[in-house]
Amino acid sequence: MPKDAAVEEFAGLVHALKARDGRSYEALGRRLSVSASTLHRYCSGATVPEEFAVVDRLALLCGADEEERRALEAAWTEADRARRRAASPAPTPLPAVSAAPESNPDPSAPEPGPGPVPDPTAPEAPRARPRRGASAPLLVAAAVALVVLALAAALLGHPTRTASAPAPASTAPGRTAAPLPFTWSIGSQLWEGGCGHTYLVDRAPRAVAPPPVAADSGAWARTHGAVHGGEALVRITVQGRSPSDAVVLHALHVRVVDRAAPLPWNAYRMDNGCGGAVTPRHFAVDLDRPRPLARPVDGLDASGAEVRKIPAVSFPYKVTSSDPEELLVSARTAGCDCRWYLELEWSAGGRTGTVRITDGGKPFRTSGTRGRPAYVHDSAEGRWITDSDSGQTG
Repeated sequence: MPKDAAVEEFAGLVHALKARDGRSYEALGRRLSVSASTLHRYCSGATVPEEFAVVDRLALLCGADEEERRALEAAWTEADRARRRAASPAPTPLPAVSAAPESNPDPSAPEPGPGPVPDPTAPEAPRARPRRGASAPLLVAAAVALVVLALAAALLGHPTRTASAPAPASTAPGRTAAPLPFTWSIGSQLWEGGCGHTYLVDRAPRAVAPPPVAADSGAWARTHGAVHGGEALVRITVQGRSPSDAVVLHALHVRVVDRAAPLPWNAYRMDNGCGGAVTPRHFAVDLDRPRPLARPVDGLDASGAEVRKIPAVSFPYKVTSSDPEELLVSARTAGCDCRWYLELEWSAGGRTGTVRITDGGKPFRTSGTRGRPAYVHDSAEGRWITDSDSGQTG
């Protein structure tokens, strides 16, 4: 299949859903928490969404059955692969630096980075056979001692265990954890309005690739080791498993696990123009406070000719399989390099629990940018240039 045929096939399915529903791009976009122009780009094939969740919600809104949703997900998977292949240019190589003599090192030269990290899943290299001699009896004695300890532990009713993650608060010890009554997903590489964002990167401008489109921001950030500058936007999508049994979302807590001085890196701004945005469930977090809170704030609908305010709605929320919920968290800092995560409290059918929301198992990370050299990309010249408002964000 040609590289772009998968994208065209996926866009055709999305456009067919929209046409069958009959509502306008603006009306559907408001329900999906995306702008009308973004939804139009999905239908035309100009953009492939970075996550399937938004397309799945569109399918539910348009009355798609399970078979149609599975076909749509398969088409999105192929289109996403094509998008990633097309958006994977070779990284800009750093200019070669000649090595300075050991007797007179260059103080401005970068220190060598750490060696390769060993892969914990790789098979262990064969070990050297211990020499026969005085150490052999010691090895035998140690092995016998381990066997005796294991047998003693079993007889005492305390079997040996390996370290593991603690069981969820809603699960009794010794019982198998029941599946959550809902599913959730996150988007952690979001830009304000789909176009405005700042990344901190520990590279000179000549070694930084041009800004990507918003849908490819995750790959760009990983390639450059980028950290959110001044603000991080995290979208949490929660969907129940049953159409009738609602899950109640009670609260969203912010946990800061580490604070350090802001990173002394260059700031690169991604402003490249885009359509409007819809932020209906918007929570603001000030990471510089001793105990940050997720405060509900008014959202904005900038997808039409005029910007409309969407009044803030606080917890609790209810979600089912046909009525998902999307929460947008804006975490800002001016004075720290903060690592943080979220906790979502829920209840359903007599059960309660807390889900930890992380960035793929790691804390989210946001660092202040004040006073840092800031750059914008000059598309005409094809290079990063100094921003006249350097360091005034974050």
